[in-house]
Amino acid sequence: MSEADGAPFVPTLETKRLLVRPLLETDLAAVHKLYLDIDWVDTSLPQTELYDRHASWLAWTSSSYREFERLYQPPLGDRAVARKADGAMIGLVGLVPSFAPFGQLPGFGGAAKALRTMEMGLFWAISPDAQGQGYATEATAALVDWAFEGLLLDRLVATTEHDNAASIAVMRRLGMRIETNPQPDPPWLQTVGVLRAIDRVSPTPAESP
Repeated sequence: MSEADGAPFVPTLETKRLLVRPLLETDLAAVHKLYLDIDWVDTSLPQTELYDRHASWLAWTSSSYREFERLYQPPLGDRAVARKADGAMIGLVGLVPSFAPFGQLPGFGGAAKALRTMEMGLFWAISPDAQGQGYATEATAALVDWAFEGLLLDRLVATTEHDNAASIAVMRRLGMRIETNPQPDPPWLQTVGVLRAIDRVSPTPAESP
């Protein structure tokens, strides 16, 4: 990818069925619909405000690819997950800063009153009508491979609540070690997947419903 493409440090990753690519301004309608469909919005806001916020976020994300590179920083942020068959954007995956009291976890020391530390987090969200087909595992595995091989990253984490069985299943298919937090708060740190570069194995395919 060249400088003219706007994201020279964020390559497009290709899998059997998917492209994991930089987000574009033309993805706004798909991004807006995705966040509505997965209910990741402030329902107290009017639709026009939500749309404007998603437009602002998309513009910031697109610019951040370039700005992180100029600052010699890792390319944090989301990428689009698009089907190769029809080009439809069906979700997002990304590398995100995960700032939490990881020391609460048994594998990180198990201190009940641990202070917050920073980890490289793994994020994914797939449109409901495309779930159950292994897309989350396929797209996220491509990003994991790139993070370990392209960025020479040592460790990735993924966090969720105890009752998010779908996300925990993706963590397991990626080969993550599952850590259960003995502390109830914060709720999004109740279950944590941890993957080290030295422990990486090929992901387990997801079963179709």
